[in-house]
This record gives sequence, C-alpha cells and structure tokens, in this order.
Amino acid sequence: MAIFSYGSLVATYPMDLSKPHLLLKRPVNIKVVVTSRWKEEVQKQLQNQINQLDGQLQQIEMQGQRMVAEVQKQAANPNDAAIAQQVSSLQQQVSQRRSELLERKNQTLQQLQQVQLLEMDQEVPQGTIDSFVQIEKGDNLVQKMQVEILLRDGIVEDIRGEM
Repeated sequence: MAIFSYGSLVATYPMDLSKPHLLLKRPVNIKVVVTSRWKEEVQKQLQNQINQLDGQLQQIEMQGQRMVAEVQKQAANPNDAAIAQQVSSLQQQVSQRRSELLERKNQTLQQLQQVQLLEMDQEVPQGTIDSFVQIEKGDNLVQKMQVEILLRDGIVEDIRGEM
C-alpha cells in the first residue's frame, strides 16, 4: 500500500510490487457546468476586479499629480529644463501605468461579457490540477493521461477518463 499526500489530501493505493511500474504526475482538466449560481459568482468576482482596477487608476492619477506638484514645489525655478524633464518623465511613468491598468480592465470587461453570453448547462474549462497515476507495461499512456473532472456548483458531477 502506498500513501500519497498533496496538501491536506491523502490517497492510498494498493500496489503490486511484483510488476514493474511507474508513478507519473499528470494534469487533470477541471470543467464546470454553467449554472445561474456559477455565473453570479464569476460575474461578482470579475466586477470586484474591475472595481479594484478603477480604484488603482484613481490612485495612480492622484499619486502622479502629487509627485509632479512636489517636484515643482521643491524646484528653485519651476521653468528650469531639468525640472520640465523630470515632470515629463513622471507623467510618462503615470501614463504607462495607466495604460497597463486600462488594458487589464478591458480584458476583465471582455471576460465579463463572455461569461454573460454563456448558456446554461454549457461546460467550460476552469483550470487544471495535478494528480498521480500508476502505469505498467501494456497500459495506454494517452488514455491514462487524459482525465477530466466536471463540477456543478462546486460538486463533482463526473470524472472522465482512466483513474
């Protein structure tokens, strides 16, 4: 009997040590069935991300304005070319960060729109986890590596493929 643990998960498998075998780590695809509950949860998560990005956008704008004002305030001559260069550099950094945040926000908005268009009972990929599989001479490796778990509202509805 072999015992394998992963975090708080522990699995035991009877092993016939008389046969040569290998224990391989394999990816397990996770899919979810679209339900109204799942859609609500995902939309709420995406909306929270959008709200956080909006907050970060406001924060970066305010920080940029404060930094520019501070540089200008500390300068003996605010019209000096070196000060203008420093202000321009700060504004460029703020603009670059704003563009990055806006790009992330647009991607999140697109994801939100895609979730809204999903049909009920449709199966969608959710990610992958790893599991272990024992292989022996004569096993079909391709079949052993293709495993999928189907969830409905967090409950395992189906396990597809060879265990």
